[in-house]
Amino acid sequence: MARIVTLEEGIAELVSDGDTVALEGFTHLIPHAAGHEIIRQRRRGLTLIRLTPDVIYDQLIGAGCAARLVFSWGGNPGVGSLHRLREAVEHGWPEPLELEEHSHAGMAAAYAAGAADLPFGVLRGYAGTDLPAHTMVRWIECPFTGERLAAVRALRPDVGIVHAQRADREGNVQLWGISGVQKEAVLASARSLVTVEEIVDELEPVPGAVILPGWALTAVAAAPGGAHPSYVHGYYERDNGFYVRWDAISRDREAFGEWIREHVLEAAR
Repeated sequence: MARIVTLEEGIAELVSDGDTVALEGFTHLIPHAAGHEIIRQRRRGLTLIRLTPDVIYDQLIGAGCAARLVFSWGGNPGVGSLHRLREAVEHGWPEPLELEEHSHAGMAAAYAAGAADLPFGVLRGYAGTDLPAHTMVRWIECPFTGERLAAVRALRPDVGIVHAQRADREGNVQLWGISGVQKEAVLASARSLVTVEEIVDELEPVPGAVILPGWALTAVAAAPGGAHPSYVHGYYERDNGFYVRWDAISRDREAFGEWIREHVLEAAR
């Protein structure tokens, strides 16, 4: 069963330099607190995986944690570019960043394959585009119909990290609202950490909720507010103002460094 740990303990035990790490969440439940703890513990050389990497990945990249990014679309939602990501790619600051870009469907298929312990996922996407020539996509022929299909290598992170609403004291996790690939990311990963808004004695049924059983997880950590500035359905709303402010903060190296120092490195855990 999953162990109940502190966030600091969870990152220290599960995330090492050079690991492949997926921090997933779609629109809400984005694990910002876990990302900040990775920055505080100064992990280096990470391969970061994520559908639609946004502000937390901008922060991880700008803090020098990443060497490689596997992703589908990256930006500050509703605002514009991720300036720390752009500077790492265009100027190698603070570290050069290698990219492996996919479509959303390609990433989802790769996660599903990893969760099912299959070597690759198959989809009809990528046809008619030049993306396969620049990323890890191969073409295969269906043995039944002869149809030409795209194959994407399974994603199998060393560590999968997601945020959820709550967990019980046995380490069973419950999340609801818009779900992305949190379940697949956890099941595809060798180790997993779930941060939650609260730990309760009993999980009350919620319509449409996803249950991640404790036997499928490595560790669970309480992190109230751990998805801010994204939202957590049923707990708090999205901080839209922060995403707007981040554009100016992230454009300037010194402003970014000051923000990381004040809000992450010197922030109380």
